[in-house]
Amino acid sequence: MAKRDFYEVLGVAKTASADEIKKAYRKLAMKHHPDRNPDDKSAEEKFKVANEAYEILSDEDKRAAYDRHGHAGVDPNMGAGGFGGGGGGNFSDIFGDVFGDIFGGGGGRGGQQRSSRGADLRYTLELDLEEAVRGAKVQIRVPTLAACETCEGTGAKKGTTVDTCRTCNGQGQVRVQQGFFSMAQTCPTCRGRGKTIKDPCGSCAGQGRVEKSKTLDVKIPAGVDTGDRIRLSGEGQAGANGAPAGDLYVQVQVRDHKIFERDGADLYCEVPISFTDAALGGELEVPTLNGRVKLKIPEGTQTAKLFRLRGKGVSPVRGGGPGDLICKVAIETPVHLSKRQKELLREFQQEMDAEDGKHSPKKSSWFESVMSIFGDK
Repeated sequence: MAKRDFYEVLGVAKTASADEIKKAYRKLAMKHHPDRNPDDKSAEEKFKVANEAYEILSDEDKRAAYDRHGHAGVDPNMGAGGFGGGGGGNFSDIFGDVFGDIFGGGGGRGGQQRSSRGADLRYTLELDLEEAVRGAKVQIRVPTLAACETCEGTGAKKGTTVDTCRTCNGQGQVRVQQGFFSMAQTCPTCRGRGKTIKDPCGSCAGQGRVEKSKTLDVKIPAGVDTGDRIRLSGEGQAGANGAPAGDLYVQVQVRDHKIFERDGADLYCEVPISFTDAALGGELEVPTLNGRVKLKIPEGTQTAKLFRLRGKGVSPVRGGGPGDLICKVAIETPVHLSKRQKELLREFQQEMDAEDGKHSPKKSSWFESVMSIFGDK
């Protein structure tokens, strides 16, 4: 029976690229695989034909011979190196190349599985605003898995050796064949390590790692803020069986401050003043992170007025000039007045009212707006 054209089998043009050929084969293989079509002989035959076509067209030399001479150019009975000959690959290799990314096999053609790098850790560090702005050096204590000092991280009893796993020959994986289907699995003997330990270390039970708390000095750069991270390379969990350690990420959390609120490079604070200072004006001392400064309050200052003190904010950790300190005025109403003080205020109010809103323009304007809404005159 004459064989079908391999390009026709895969449904691609003769000018198809290697990626197009692989994509077409992958689609057919998934569709006609025997495991997906039990007891379907036609699907199994289509699967075999597609596999044969891909084996030829995915190899540059075999594809060139097929393009020149057709099936005769790759027939094992017509010359060496044809399909099924001593030099040809088997189905496990082909299917592993195309589907290795799905099943984790990666082809399984060699290369000892590497020991896993240790996990990264995160530590939340709370700082006062002053520490975050000026920088600091702090000590932290971190619980982690550290390399066992007794066996130096190997997991083997001192004086003994770590052997290559005989089940997987140090690969960390074994291949399992199920009919036409082959895939890689983690070696059940060494659990993917590629090594076995006959005499495990008594301190770590063969794990190469022990639970431990370590104290670290952390340098906090000036200008950090909540959400910033400081990476300490190699200070995370130790890797299994001597593999490299992970990293430690110190996550900054700045505590709330009694006076200041931070927004990027700027600082905000609320400054309470008496209504007499607001009315007559004056000069006040206001705090900054570097001491006190004078703030001039002009006559007739209203509540919620903002005053900007240039350069009195924060210098960000990523560079740039310092921000500003923005002071928001809050006029404080006096409390616990004496009888005489109340009398003075009433006299003051009477004089203010006698001048028909001259001294309270916002109040007069607001009442006029209210009256217009309700149609009052």
